[in-house]
Amino acid sequence: MDFAELMPLFRQLALQAGDKIMEIYARPDFEVRAKGDASPVTEADEAADAVISAGLRAAFPDVTLITEEQAASHAQTASTFFIVDPLDGTKEFVQRRGDFTVNIAYVQDGVPLHGIVYAPAKGRLFYNLPVGQAVEEIPYLGLDKHSVEHVGLLNELHVSTPDNAALMVVASKSHRDQATDDYISRYAVRDMTSAGSSLKFCLVATGEADLYPRLGRTMEWDTAAGDAVLRGAGGHVVRFDDHQPLAYGKPGWDNPFFIAYAPGVTLK
Repeated sequence: MDFAELMPLFRQLALQAGDKIMEIYARPDFEVRAKGDASPVTEADEAADAVISAGLRAAFPDVTLITEEQAASHAQTASTFFIVDPLDGTKEFVQRRGDFTVNIAYVQDGVPLHGIVYAPAKGRLFYNLPVGQAVEEIPYLGLDKHSVEHVGLLNELHVSTPDNAALMVVASKSHRDQATDDYISRYAVRDMTSAGSSLKFCLVATGEADLYPRLGRTMEWDTAAGDAVLRGAGGHVVRFDDHQPLAYGKPGWDNPFFIAYAPGVTLK
């Protein structure tokens, strides 16, 4: 795998998918359907998936591709693969809350090495450099949005140095429950914020939050890209039950409960 080739492609495809999503988001209405698991899907999910899948398959035809919107891909098994959620946070998209992302990741031997998270409605773009370091890209000088042709300023990301007596916690906007609140109550919390989609990983990666617990069902395409960014910023994502690193390529692509955090947080 040529990572110097991979990450510019991830960036191009994420931005192009984001453009498709925002074209549909700008409409006064758009089609929303229910999938077999009752979760929503829109034409924006499908348009973004088409862009990303075509680009990855053309450039890397021999690498397994798992994508949320192509159910046939879920029957595959692999330890090294691309994994895509073309529109993470469809509920946020439908409710026009802006907290939705494009997620693309490369997993090698069960570890998410490289990922990109693009929040087109918020104008925030996070990814790994070929060396693994995580960055947030600021739009190119004079432009009001990210451009495929012009790479902007790259700000290296570093997790916070947490104060266990005053932690900043981020939790899910659409999937917050009592179990999550009970777990958070074990900590001395300075403040809390909520966010949708994989943005929660990125808030820990930037140091805007110290801790993100998830006690609810997620799939690997929900987490791999954000996990890669957070790891590149020095953070960790571990299983809730035994605090071992969250692994990828699991049967059925389901995740266990997990905790994302900055080193220095004393896990409870």
